[in-house]
Amino acid sequence: MSDLDARPARLHDHRTGSAPHGWVDGTFANPVLAGFHPDPSVCRVGEDYYLACSSFEYFPGVPIFHSRDLVHWEQLGNALDRPSQLTLPPGMPSSAGVYAPTLRHHDGRFWLITTNVAPGGGNMLFTAADPAGPWSDPVRLPGVGGIDPDLAWDEQGRCWCTVAGIQQVQLDPDTGQTVGEPRRLWSGKPGAQAPEAPHLYRIGPFWYLLIAEGGTERGHAVSIARGPAPDGPFEPCPDNPILTHRGTNRPIQNTGHADLVQAPDGSWWMVLLAVRPQGGTPGWHVLGRETFLAPVSWGDGWPVVGELAPVMAAPPWPAHPVAAPPVRDDFDGDRLHPRWIWVRSRPDEPPSAERPGWLTLRARGAGLDQPDVTFVGRRQQHQSCRSRTLVDVAGGRGGLAVRVDEAHHYEIEAGDGQVRVLARTSSLRSTVATRAVPDGPVRLRIDIVACSPEHWHPRLEPDTLRLGIEDADGTFDVLAELDGRYLSTEVAGGFTGRVLGMYAAAGEVAFDWFDYEAV
Repeated sequence: MSDLDARPARLHDHRTGSAPHGWVDGTFANPVLAGFHPDPSVCRVGEDYYLACSSFEYFPGVPIFHSRDLVHWEQLGNALDRPSQLTLPPGMPSSAGVYAPTLRHHDGRFWLITTNVAPGGGNMLFTAADPAGPWSDPVRLPGVGGIDPDLAWDEQGRCWCTVAGIQQVQLDPDTGQTVGEPRRLWSGKPGAQAPEAPHLYRIGPFWYLLIAEGGTERGHAVSIARGPAPDGPFEPCPDNPILTHRGTNRPIQNTGHADLVQAPDGSWWMVLLAVRPQGGTPGWHVLGRETFLAPVSWGDGWPVVGELAPVMAAPPWPAHPVAAPPVRDDFDGDRLHPRWIWVRSRPDEPPSAERPGWLTLRARGAGLDQPDVTFVGRRQQHQSCRSRTLVDVAGGRGGLAVRVDEAHHYEIEAGDGQVRVLARTSSLRSTVATRAVPDGPVRLRIDIVACSPEHWHPRLEPDTLRLGIEDADGTFDVLAELDGRYLSTEVAGGFTGRVLGMYAAAGEVAFDWFDYEAV
């Protein structure tokens, strides 16, 4: 814990938004990072907190966030934002790519370790003086297998890397070479599936090994053990799992993959992933696995996780809100905001180079069914929301889409004098509606409307997606209404959530602006 008060220069330069003020009615809302932000890892430096999440098949990889209060987070950038750091080939399936990172601060540097589950990938280690970047090129870790790698340093300066399984090996983080052979540690409840997400901490006289078990679905849980040394032996907490919502009707489910952090006042907190199922049975979550926050107290030398709910009592310090993202992105700059992500790779040329003020996309694969599609989007972060864009398809064909993967997406596409609503659900691809449109730019719109719990029935869809054309006065001509359950993780599978954005299916397509707003 010796690095908690060592604060690198310029960290406060990243803070934006209004001055600190009181919490809203003494509460905050969970999740603290809504939408597809799974596998959170957090560290504190002085009074600043930094958090990293998984990114899977999207580029750039591993979003990095900053907060002053553990609740309000601002994205600083993406750690893996160059091809020299991250290669995601077209043949790689969706929900492969960059898995759970661990973010730590040690010896004046930030350290990020993660796994690229793709050909030529493996476990990799990155460093930075400033979490906003630039981050180094990867140090390859050929002696570290598995996923979910963790980093911890002991009092002798030795670095320990622990991975899902749960296995551990000593590591030279500067060279990537391992010392000795990996050895198996405590792996949770005997017979529990998927012991993963290990994090190792020195707290007081003990070393604590925090893990997830039960799989990242409804059986997900957080368990912990402690021992006298970083390599054990470990004794399990008698109250394991210390957090799980399995077998309950709570609105937050799939709780697991956690990380601990101590605040400057000495209090402890846990960030973790969880989901918010909607609709009937079995419940469908559409936003992906999100990042939640829970308080932690201590009893008999063991952490006790407090209530995890949608509305939580605020921490005992002032709020530090950050500026909300603008509804509209006008694409006036030469670079996109780091919230924008591409499928597997990003074009080399600046997005507005040929037509300033417009985002120009050139088609690669022929639409969203293809792994090399030209698609750029942002995570859906609200149960009900609206996205709109003004698109010029004089040179091609493309439009506005809601994407989960190559086999699960809805889109409204313009081109060849028509607007079409297309739906891909597993092996079925349908043209749901068509409408002739005059030449010139056209406004495309998708409204996502969450289900109403007042009208619950066993097969109630989680939400409805309305796709259509918008007139200049805001009138919405709905061409199709589609069931949202087919764009959920329970149907599509995988580890991601919905991403809303723009794509090119043929030729060259230009977008004047993109709106995203909660409804």
